[in-house]
Amino acid sequence: MARDQIDMRPLESRDELVAWFEAGIKPPSEFRIGTEHEKTPFTLEGHQPVPYEGARGIGALLEGMQLLLGWEPIMEGGNIIGLYDITGGGAISLEPGGQFELSGAPVETIHQTQSELMAHLAQVREIATPLGIGFLGLGMTPSWSRSQMPVMPKGRYKIMTNYMPKVGKYGLDMMYRTCTVQTNLDFSSEADMVKKLRVSVALQPIATALFANSPFTEGKPNGFLSFRSEIWRDTDNARAGMIPWVFEDGMGFERWVDYALDVPMYFVKRGDQYIDVSGMSFRSLMAGRLDNLAGERATISDWANHLSTIFPEVRLKRYLEMRGADGVPWGRLPALPAFWVGLLYDDQSLNAAWDLVSHWTAQERQALRDDVPRFGFKARIRDRYLFEIARECLTLSHAGLRRRGHIDQLGRDESRYLEPLEHILEAGRTPAEEMLDKFNGPWGGSVEPVYQEYAF
Repeated sequence: MARDQIDMRPLESRDELVAWFEAGIKPPSEFRIGTEHEKTPFTLEGHQPVPYEGARGIGALLEGMQLLLGWEPIMEGGNIIGLYDITGGGAISLEPGGQFELSGAPVETIHQTQSELMAHLAQVREIATPLGIGFLGLGMTPSWSRSQMPVMPKGRYKIMTNYMPKVGKYGLDMMYRTCTVQTNLDFSSEADMVKKLRVSVALQPIATALFANSPFTEGKPNGFLSFRSEIWRDTDNARAGMIPWVFEDGMGFERWVDYALDVPMYFVKRGDQYIDVSGMSFRSLMAGRLDNLAGERATISDWANHLSTIFPEVRLKRYLEMRGADGVPWGRLPALPAFWVGLLYDDQSLNAAWDLVSHWTAQERQALRDDVPRFGFKARIRDRYLFEIARECLTLSHAGLRRRGHIDQLGRDESRYLEPLEHILEAGRTPAEEMLDKFNGPWGGSVEPVYQEYAF
């Protein structure tokens, strides 16, 4: 989650909301790749959560990063809560429990994603190591309870923290204890957006299995391979899930607008103040019907901020966000953008992927989504194991990346970044199953070794 948008032009009509999405259309020559990844900070000594305050806290880490990078600080109530690069478009932000997020700049190739990641990790280490802070590459904190989690000083999170328990069982776990890696990709027309959205929603469980990396809660196996993915099944179903209606005739930007208009809001921002409007619809704000905002008009900013609080498996903004993967160690991070770019940015692979999923029903897609957190590759759709479909998708992605033909200085194309996923499929086990084997074997029933083996 980067900066809140600031464009206070009043919205006059629904057409303007549709136009906001249409402004995201780009010719394929201008397609970019955005990668966002979250990592959990921990104290190198004692492996405890890192508070915001203090000489060795998250605030101090951000201040150090600001000095090192020269990026602009993002401030709230006198606290530094993030940084952004005015030249390149990258940003660093904080999730509710202090998870440290890099929202990468929009780049052309996975080679550039890899370079950006390596530079970022070197910079973070330079500041964090003297502060005694390390970072963990898992989908969920493996050993801390919810009550141990620190709280970051961000107004929007305070409102969400109060609202979450009203709408689902796991909302606070999602906020404070999970980490993800996401890929953001472009579309060239409304029809291209719809096709990519449908393919990526249907195949999101594949990414969930390939990146399943959250089998522990509070020091013990939790019965899932991706508990982070399970958490999303009961966080807030009014704003999450497999959005079956995107497969219906007539899907387009207007249909997403109508969906978003009725998703409950969290907040409206006026100046530096977050006004709690949790549970109210954007439709009501546009009609001027909110009691605690008498006479206030909805603005472009309000719309952009509201869209960032909708959490389906794939999210439409002015690009598409792939949201199904757990956070993973740094060596595996570029594999996520590589996987989706190979499938979605190559027409041949995109058409083949659509052929693969187009006959699945909404119920079948949902059942696969429901099963994958627990069963990983052993989840089934129709008469096929997810494992077989994952292998097919990886083959398509590989071919798509090869056809893109972006070569690095050693003559390698982008398909090399799929290697970690190829190893996973060769082993036939999700990363979480590999970790559980370690827990039951060499780790002797302790999760403590993750702080070495899965640290950045």
